[in-house]
Amino acid sequence: MDRRRPLRTRADDALMRRLTADPQVKAALFRLVDVRPACADAEDLGRHLAGLLDEVTLRDGPRGAAVTAAQRVAEGRFSARAAGHLLATGVGQMAGRFIVGADAASSVPALRRLWKDGVSTTVDLLGEATVTAAEADAYAQRCAEALDVLCAAAATWPAGGILERDGVGPLPRVNLSVKVSALTPHLRPDAPERGIADATTRLRPLLRRARDLGAHLHVDMESLDDRDAVLETALRLLAEPEFRDGPSAGIVLQAYLKESPRHLEAILDRAREAGRSVPLTVRLVKGAYWDHELVHAQQVGWPVPVWEDRAACDRCFEQLTRRLLGVARTPDTPNAPLVRPAIASHNLRSVAHALAVQDELGLAPGDVEYQVLRGLGDDLQGALADRGVRVRTYCPVGDLVAGMAYLVRRLLENSSNDSFLSARAAGAELDDLLRAP
Repeated sequence: MDRRRPLRTRADDALMRRLTADPQVKAALFRLVDVRPACADAEDLGRHLAGLLDEVTLRDGPRGAAVTAAQRVAEGRFSARAAGHLLATGVGQMAGRFIVGADAASSVPALRRLWKDGVSTTVDLLGEATVTAAEADAYAQRCAEALDVLCAAAATWPAGGILERDGVGPLPRVNLSVKVSALTPHLRPDAPERGIADATTRLRPLLRRARDLGAHLHVDMESLDDRDAVLETALRLLAEPEFRDGPSAGIVLQAYLKESPRHLEAILDRAREAGRSVPLTVRLVKGAYWDHELVHAQQVGWPVPVWEDRAACDRCFEQLTRRLLGVARTPDTPNAPLVRPAIASHNLRSVAHALAVQDELGLAPGDVEYQVLRGLGDDLQGALADRGVRVRTYCPVGDLVAGMAYLVRRLLENSSNDSFLSARAAGAELDDLLRAP
C-alpha cells in the first residue's frame, strides 16, 4: 500500500465524491458545514442535518452515511443525537485531513514528520476577517506566539539539505502565512489607507519578530476587494530601511485574475525599487475565491475579473510561471535575484510545465519551490520530494470553528466540475489532463 495514501484517505475521497455528486446534496452539506459552529450540541446538529437533507430530492444510487442518517432521523428510526454524533465525527475527520493542529504547539509533531520526509511547511493560523481591534490584536498575538513556538521547535530538527538552502543562501526553517484582513477591522476597498495604516501597526512588529528569529513571514492573498490594500501594506512595509536585509518575506499572485500578468509586473517594479538584499518570495496560485468573484461581479453588473474558462486560467498560470522563473534566473539586483518563485498547484500539467521551464533555464533543483495544500496534494508532495526538488505544504492550524470557511473552500475545490483532482478521480485519461491548455 502507498505509505502516502492510507486507506482512510482513500475512503474519505470516495465518500466525498459520492456526497458531492448530486448538486442538491452537495449544497445541503456545504450549508451544514457552514452552520456547524453555531450548533449547540450533537442533537442540534442532527436536527440541522435532517432539515437540510429533507429538502433534497435524492437520486437513486449510493448514499453516504450522512444522507442515511438524515433519512432515519426523518423516519423516526434514528435519534437526532446519534445522527449528530455521526456527522460531527465525519466533519471533524474531514477537517483533520486539512488542519494539522488546534494551535502552533499541537502542530509541531506533524510539521516535524513532514520535515523528516523532505517536505517543508508554511503554517496558516486559521481565522477570517476581524471586526474589532481586540480581535485583530488577538490574531497578531497568536502569530507572534506561533513564531516563538515554531522556531524553538524547529531548532531541534535534523539537517534539511535542500529545504534550508537555495542558490541565493539560507532558507528559514519556519514559515508563517498571515492574513492582513485578520490584522485590522478597517480593510475597505473604498478607504484603503485607513486599513493599511491600522494593519501596519500589527504587521510591522511581526516582521521584526520574524527577522530576529530567522523565520519567513508570508502575506496571504484573499478576495479581490482586499487585494490592493493587502499588497500595498506588505510592499510598503518591506520597502522600509529597517527591513532591507530581512526578514525573508513573500506575497501571493493569483493567476485566475485576468489582470494578473500586469499585476506581476507592478510587483516586480516595487521589488526593484525596494532594493532588498533578500529576494521577495512570490507564491503563484490559481486562486481560491473564483465562485465569490464570479457571483459578486454578476450581482453588481461588473465585468467578470476572473478567467471563466479553466484552460484560460491554466494558460495564464504557465505564462506567469515562465516570467517568474525567468526573473529568478537573471539577477535584477547586485546581491540576489529579484524573486524566489513558489509554484503552488495540484495540477500535474502546471507542475510539469514549471519543472520543464526550470530545467530549460538551468535553474538548480532547489531554486524553485513547489507548494501544495495539506490534504489535497499529499501524493504530489511525496512525488516531488522523491524527485529531489524543494516542496512546501500549506498547513492550516486552528480549531474546527475557525477552520469552517477554509474547509468549505477546500471542499469546493476538490469537488469542482473542472478540478484536475476531480477529473483524475473520475477516471480521466492522464494524457488528456496533461495536454497543453
